[in-house]
Amino acid sequence: MKGPAGVVAQGPSTRQLRVAEEVRRVLAELFARTEFRDPELLDVRITVTEVRISPDFRHATAFVTRLGRSDVEVLLPALKRVAPFLRTGLSKALNLRTVPEIHFQPDTALDNAMELDEIMRSPEVRRDLEKDPE
Repeated sequence: MKGPAGVVAQGPSTRQLRVAEEVRRVLAELFARTEFRDPELLDVRITVTEVRISPDFRHATAFVTRLGRSDVEVLLPALKRVAPFLRTGLSKALNLRTVPEIHFQPDTALDNAMELDEIMRSPEVRRDLEKDPE
């Protein structure tokens, strides 16, 4: 697929995908078993749904959510504060030349899917979907 100015758009490399999945796995383990000293993160369950890593492997964007809640945005400053600690945990668990800086983003995919499901179940859409084509 060609983008602007005839440049061929490429997705992440296989190595990027493998490293990103390992980073996701380690971060999930750290969130599951670590008690953070930050008061905003006490008794908070965070799930890492996806990690995307830059082509130079220096930056990783972790998409996070809270199970059963949609207010993960309020935790982003606290997550930024514990990022150096998490990066140290990554360096101990992964055999990488460069350990990426971690950036956090809220994962809104589940919210979007629930909203779409709600729209699809609305009476107006049901009526349109159930219409006889003849």
